[in-house]
Amino acid sequence: GKLGRYPPWPGKIVNPPKDLKKPRGKKCFFVKFFGTEDHAWIKVEQLKPYHAHKEEMIKINKGKRFQQAVDAVEEFLRKNKGKDQASSHNSSEEKNRRNSSEERGKQSAGEEKRKTSLSEGKLKKGTGEGKRRVSSVSSERGSKSPLKRAQDQSPRKRGRPPKDEKDLTIPESSTVKRVMTGTVAGFKWPPSVSEPVKDSDPHFHHFLLSQTEKPTVCYQAITKKLKVCEEETGSTSIQAADSTAVNGSITPTDKKIGFLGLGLMGSGIVSNLLKMGHTVTVWNRTAEKCDLFIQEGARLGRTPAEVVSTCDITFACVSDPKAAKDLVLGPSGVLQGIRPGKCYVDMSTVDADTVTELAQVIVSRGGRFLEAPVSGNQQLSNDGMLVILAAGDRGLYEDCSSCFQAMGKTSFFLGEVGNAAKMMLIVNMVQGSFMATIAEGLTLAQVTGQSQQTLLDILNQGQLASIFLDQKCQNILQGNFKPDFYLKYIQKDLRLAIALGDSVNHPTPMAAAANEVYKRAKALDQSDNDMSAVYRAYIH
Repeated sequence: GKLGRYPPWPGKIVNPPKDLKKPRGKKCFFVKFFGTEDHAWIKVEQLKPYHAHKEEMIKINKGKRFQQAVDAVEEFLRKNKGKDQASSHNSSEEKNRRNSSEERGKQSAGEEKRKTSLSEGKLKKGTGEGKRRVSSVSSERGSKSPLKRAQDQSPRKRGRPPKDEKDLTIPESSTVKRVMTGTVAGFKWPPSVSEPVKDSDPHFHHFLLSQTEKPTVCYQAITKKLKVCEEETGSTSIQAADSTAVNGSITPTDKKIGFLGLGLMGSGIVSNLLKMGHTVTVWNRTAEKCDLFIQEGARLGRTPAEVVSTCDITFACVSDPKAAKDLVLGPSGVLQGIRPGKCYVDMSTVDADTVTELAQVIVSRGGRFLEAPVSGNQQLSNDGMLVILAAGDRGLYEDCSSCFQAMGKTSFFLGEVGNAAKMMLIVNMVQGSFMATIAEGLTLAQVTGQSQQTLLDILNQGQLASIFLDQKCQNILQGNFKPDFYLKYIQKDLRLAIALGDSVNHPTPMAAAANEVYKRAKALDQSDNDMSAVYRAYIH
């Protein structure tokens, strides 16, 4: 894939980190971009002398950040000029070159290629394995870059990329625009002392939904106010990224975090919050589940009310609408701990009416409310790779930034309370229906004398190929139904999605049919198995 052209950005050639391999192919240099913490491999032909192109570039890009970058270049040149005058009688340009090259170590290239440089061209995704293509853009608040994958991707073999491969590209920005050509393998240095470190994980995607009349779906990065749009297709494709590789760069909020509910999802979330240095107080209905987290450094809360009253932001992740209501409204519940300024984030997958009711009672006590259900499973929760769908208090969403980075790879802000609940139910409706269809196909293959393994191999070579398809089929073929996502919960989500359709008189016949199969599986005692155990509903 590729992005369109952007104005160049000033930078200087530096020595790359020792553990960063140079890309294959054409000769390139490791460039540090002024005014940012960004570094990237840039091909030789994309480097231009700074002085010769300075005026032209300033005319093209009048952005504030670009001007700050130019100021940083000038300051760099002034400092080096002063040093050179004290040590040599050479021309100022030659001094600048030599002095800066001494700082960065000797390069193998000639003097001409050591100049303070400008890079331009088109940024293209490389396809080589084992290369890191990470290039983040720092904003005024030191935030991470929102990243997207261009829709016009070049054909490449489907399937999961190598574990350390990152196909990340930089979206167009109103404040930061720059360009590089060819395979880019960048490196995000640790933030400097002067740089705000909030939102510093370049792999975490942060989006705000802009509700517009146009068919185009736009996402606006929360801390940078940048729009990422795909005008032609009306959708934006988000590139998956392994946030665990760089999560160490997250600076945890100094707010005290509470967490209620240590189930399949909650356990992984709390573990990642603790790993990233957050102060967490935990509570669970069955208290023994808290023990492991107390050993990892969490504090124990005796009741939900106590957790809320002693913490600044309290998250909850429970099973269904009834559990979510009981947690807030029941004895020693969340509501009793709510005082003005207290924050409550409900990550449970429930219906919009339930979450709206909970939001109203929390806000009526002066609290702040955010719904933030998560898309994923136990494995993704443990890996800190969940997708977070949030709605409600916008400021609270921002305050949860380091928490969301610790637990997820992407977060979306979807507007008013209820929107995230609806979106989450639709996502799980699609997933649940697809799982039932997979089971239906595998069992039909079996009863008609076809190899189930061969069916999987064929599907994996086609357009339906996905991690979800492969993992679920492999588990079924191995007879492994250990829960990654409880069957009883996907059935609950299908039931709530069907009710959502009823509320607006919209037909959901596929979800309704799938729901019946899951109900059959529940009757066969599969509730506490993985959703893939729906397979057993088809066995005669």
